[in-house]
Amino acid sequence: MIVRTVLKHKGDRVITVASTDRIDHVCRVLSDNRIGAAPVCSPEGALVGMLSERDVVRALARTGESCLALTAADLMAQEVVTGTPEDSIDDIMVLMTEGRFRHLPIMENGTLAGIISIGDVVKARIAEIELERDAMKQYIATG
Repeated sequence: MIVRTVLKHKGDRVITVASTDRIDHVCRVLSDNRIGAAPVCSPEGALVGMLSERDVVRALARTGESCLALTAADLMAQEVVTGTPEDSIDDIMVLMTEGRFRHLPIMENGTLAGIISIGDVVKARIAEIELERDAMKQYIATG
């Protein structure tokens, strides 16, 4: 299975935040949309980073509530690993495991085409395994 298939079922709507958004606002965006991370975009719409719940929690632990006045640019990961719609779910799983992150922006022709979470990867793998299981059952029953 490839990422494009997952995005087709999931949808390509991506909640982003601006690099200038304050962390208190970013927290509301994450909470209101029930997401664990958001791509950070420049005013021109370019992907410039990723900001996750973990980033906010670490900042809170370090500096306390004063971190809520910082901006997304202050806390975001600036070196963002991305995928493409043609990447396999297996390759995405390896990237996420090795990189120890749970959200991967998907880029197509230089623009943000979607985002894949570890939950999306797990669902896709389970669907693949169930399909293989059903095919095996059918083969055994008719063989």
